[in-house]
Amino acid sequence: MKIELYIAQLLYRYQCVTVPGFGAFLTEIQSAQLNESSNSFFPPKKMIAFNAYLKNNDGLLANHIAQAEKTSYEYAVSAIQFEVFNWKKELQEKGMFTLKNVGELCLNADKNLIFTAFDQTNYLTSSFGLSPFVSPLVKREIFEKQLETIEEKATITLIPEPKERNPYLKYAAIFVLGLGLTGSICYPIYQNQLATQTLIVETSVQKQVQNKIQEATFFIKSPLPAVTLAVKEEKKPYHIMAGAFRNEENAQKILEDLTRLGYKAKRIAPNKNGLFPVLYGSYSTFAEAEKAKLEIQKTHNPEAWILIQSL
Repeated sequence: MKIELYIAQLLYRYQCVTVPGFGAFLTEIQSAQLNESSNSFFPPKKMIAFNAYLKNNDGLLANHIAQAEKTSYEYAVSAIQFEVFNWKKELQEKGMFTLKNVGELCLNADKNLIFTAFDQTNYLTSSFGLSPFVSPLVKREIFEKQLETIEEKATITLIPEPKERNPYLKYAAIFVLGLGLTGSICYPIYQNQLATQTLIVETSVQKQVQNKIQEATFFIKSPLPAVTLAVKEEKKPYHIMAGAFRNEENAQKILEDLTRLGYKAKRIAPNKNGLFPVLYGSYSTFAEAEKAKLEIQKTHNPEAWILIQSL
């Protein structure tokens, strides 16, 4: 059974697809990209990475294969184990192998797995139908220089209108001057009177408002109850597992030990196998969880691993 087809199908729907006993394929959304040097545009996509430390069976791949092949869960698990055996054998013999539409895995000089993702397939469903494209360079013509040239060439000639002498204009000017002098004297007097009347009206209105405020008395017989707003806690889907214990007392003891050591440890609900999981802590992003996991593996527990699940 070639399980890479089912891995590719799950990458469209989930952030993490674990192959039991081998590793996990992780996805992270990359926003749209612009390459200015080549005028190339790339739509948003899912970037695929590989983590060889996530090997525990979360049931996702086996259940998907069982439903697709219309077979039992146990048979699907056996098929995955057989395929993983073939992968490891091919790595030992050839040093590399390819997963169709997913990527290429090979061993480096230190016998560590190196994963190279393929770019042909975009697993981000919201970008369906979008493909990279190259835009022709936009040529911008400079019109300012042409406009300056036109302005330099254009000549505007002003032709003065002939002046006609009219004796009545002199008397009209004297009359207008007289009106101006009268207005300049009378207008300030009018303005002072208007300001005085306005001040009197405003003072009267303010006194009436103050009297109304002093007379008004308010009593609240039954105050409204206090409103309590519940702040929704941020979801942290990345968790570092300390272990899963069959005995609940052992799980509680590990929780208390980790809390004394300064970890934000907690327990979660028992899993489908009846085990009691204990976490070192939870994180908002995979990068934070990966950094904390490496530190925990170095200083406290080499077997710590990351669980990706919305709790």
